[in-house]
Amino acid sequence: MRDRFFTPKVAKAIMSPLGIVLFGAGTAAGIVIGLPVVVAGAIGVLAWGGRVAAAVPGAQPDSARVPASSLSEPWRTYAVQAEDAKKRFDKVVGTVRSGPLRERLQQLSGRLDEGIDESWRIARRGHEIVGAIGKIDTTSAQRELDDLRRSIGRRTPSASESDTMTSLSAQLASAQRLVSLADRSRDRLRLLDARFDELVARTVEVSVGTGDTDVLGDDVDGLVSELESLRMAMEETDRAARPDALPMPDPPPA
Repeated sequence: MRDRFFTPKVAKAIMSPLGIVLFGAGTAAGIVIGLPVVVAGAIGVLAWGGRVAAAVPGAQPDSARVPASSLSEPWRTYAVQAEDAKKRFDKVVGTVRSGPLRERLQQLSGRLDEGIDESWRIARRGHEIVGAIGKIDTTSAQRELDDLRRSIGRRTPSASESDTMTSLSAQLASAQRLVSLADRSRDRLRLLDARFDELVARTVEVSVGTGDTDVLGDDVDGLVSELESLRMAMEETDRAARPDALPMPDPPPA
């Protein structure tokens, strides 16, 4: 709200002649009807404040799309390819004559925009997951775990040693879950990317009257739903796999 208020547009509204006129008109109206000067002045302030409030821009929705350069591969390529397919879809729709068919295809284009947003969210999440994997020092954790196991040998580990092994094993398991999540998500997104291209081909058929708009609509809805499901699954699994989500062992007694 602070960033939206301190803008040139709001500053201009504060000092605008219309705002000053509204303040004077509101105050004068209050005095004419017999209100005390203080109350009349408050009415003027409210009129002026309404003018200023109207100039405050609304909150901008969080855009799912980010600069492609901010994403690592292959996530960047998948998101860009999906958006390119959407542009080709719209180009085909633009060739259709005005009428019910074009209106229906335009509706599907709006629905497909939701899918493109999901593709960008998935790409962002995949990029973040890969970054999180790099923050887990699996090499050191594995080396420390191996050294500890060798030092224990066949004897019963102490409570402290047991807790340490549990913690190290949890770090390695967390990293492995994140790696598996990134691999599965990458493969799934690649498949869904191919389905974007398939939709474009089917739209071409529909545009020349040899395809079924109902089938195309079902395909669009199915693709967007699968993208939404993939993004939600990535977020849930990512949260569960992160090291800070894992329970820490109880400290050994003093």
